[in-house]
Amino acid sequence: MTDMVAQENLLFYITFAAYGLATFLYIGFLVIRNQSLARIGYYSIVIGVLANTAALALRAIVAGYVPLTNGYEFLLAFSWGIASVYLFAEKKYQIPVAGAFVVPTAWLILAYVAVLMDPASRAARPLMPALQSNWLTYHVITAMFSYGAFAFSFGVGIMYLWKKSAESREKQRGVVAFLPSSEKLDEIGYRLIAIGFPLLTLCIITGAIWAEYAWGRYWSWDPKETWSLITWLIYAAYLHARFTYGWKGNRAAWMAVIGFLAVLFTFFGVNYFLSGLHSYAK
Repeated sequence: MTDMVAQENLLFYITFAAYGLATFLYIGFLVIRNQSLARIGYYSIVIGVLANTAALALRAIVAGYVPLTNGYEFLLAFSWGIASVYLFAEKKYQIPVAGAFVVPTAWLILAYVAVLMDPASRAARPLMPALQSNWLTYHVITAMFSYGAFAFSFGVGIMYLWKKSAESREKQRGVVAFLPSSEKLDEIGYRLIAIGFPLLTLCIITGAIWAEYAWGRYWSWDPKETWSLITWLIYAAYLHARFTYGWKGNRAAWMAVIGFLAVLFTFFGVNYFLSGLHSYAK
């Protein structure tokens, strides 16, 4: 068992190193526009996702349950979701420059684990009764993929705002000239949110079912529930404004950025600074 724990830790640091290498390669690609850096960065992400998957699988063997029940396990899964969605979206939309804006998020999440998280809190422990439900697994898996899509839309939103600002000032030189057109970025951001929003909806629904199993009520206005609802409302407002009023451009990009900041607060802010029924996630 000790050897398996050591192997899991090794896989974690391989993942951390792969995502870190990819981060610097993609930033280098953004700055000097060398396609080789983007290709190596992509394969670094592939290696990272494979190691990340293996770490989660080994954790499941060591712990004896699906490893999505505490802060360390969810952050490991969160980074996996971001990186996996990134691999899919880069292939689909052919914008490797987005790696400089999206991949650092996955790496910084693991950096938080490696540098700031107490190693003792990463240890597998027997599950408390509230966590012994398959609905928790469904809840976290849908959160993982929706957050991955929102992380990519956040990166695209930042790119859009930078590109649009340069277009308005007619100063598209250097790095900003290398970014895709603002119209393409706006459309990609919308498509990613259109994917992530139904998954977030399922995340909230499965979370409510799990809450009824664990605590006897579907909704209790716990801080985690409240901030999940706030996040859902932000993205719902984005889609409503786009469908009804034709919102595009800066307003849509800012909503994508604000929405992902709400996602981050829903996890980090609520789990680590507010008390509630989800305090076990610390």
